[in-house]
Amino acid sequence: MSPSSISRLKPSHLRLIRAIHDTGKLQLAADAVGLSQPGASRMLSEIEADIGAPLFERLPRGMQPTPTGAAFVRHARVILFEMDALTTEVTHLRDGMAGAVRVGAVTGPTVGVLVPALLAVRKDVPDIQPTIEVAPSVTLVRGLEEGRFDFVLARIGDGSEVRSFQAFPGRTEDVCFLVRASHPLAGRSVSLAETMPYEFVIQESGLPIRTALENAFLANRLNTPRRVTNSSSLLVALSVVMGSEAIAPLTREVAQLLTRTGPGLAILDTQETVTVPPFLVLCPRHRELAPVAQKLLDEVLRRL
Repeated sequence: MSPSSISRLKPSHLRLIRAIHDTGKLQLAADAVGLSQPGASRMLSEIEADIGAPLFERLPRGMQPTPTGAAFVRHARVILFEMDALTTEVTHLRDGMAGAVRVGAVTGPTVGVLVPALLAVRKDVPDIQPTIEVAPSVTLVRGLEEGRFDFVLARIGDGSEVRSFQAFPGRTEDVCFLVRASHPLAGRSVSLAETMPYEFVIQESGLPIRTALENAFLANRLNTPRRVTNSSSLLVALSVVMGSEAIAPLTREVAQLLTRTGPGLAILDTQETVTVPPFLVLCPRHRELAPVAQKLLDEVLRRL
């Protein structure tokens, strides 16, 4: 048997060989692969002639594989399984039922919109391979410009050009204060003035929640907090809050998630409203999304 005889084998040949082995009858095998019995007999004879050895013994009780036939059946199963798997994967990729998607988002929309959308899409697309990066808006927008994200949920800064992207409206976010459950102010609505004696752990200057908080203090004719730990890390904020009487301003969706998962935490509502400007859903204007990425984007927009 030469390598060229193997290379001439087609999936239809392998399917017939497998079917003859599984049924033991040429007529049943022909029916299984959609051939007439004469057509199946002719195909089997051509295969055996090409490789120079019989694949099956014709016995009164049916067709039994020869050692060569058994080897063919064993490898045919593997090859056909891989071909079927490839066909399924390609079909899923084409139809948006599988594949990788990379999305970036600021913290609040990640918790309130992106993760719930991903969980909903995963029910229909179990083979989706998502990567979610949580970062400041400036990092996300730069990553979108560089092609590292399919889309992002972020805010456009003064130095960014929104016309570079396809933009969909998001929503504003309310800010509330996260404290440990035993905090002296926990359990009641307080004024911003009542929080001034306490330390704050908050984003660095210029970032959205920090700006919204400072504007709220100034709008109420109050000095901005003086005792501040600057950090955009949620882990740092939680560590400081749990170990002290510090206050962490967070978007309400994030704070609610943390209090549901951490019994030692509480939300401190303020009498004054503190809001963060709306985020946007941003996509490359001149790059078509893969079907699976489009499915996730559609679900995000539906929830907004």
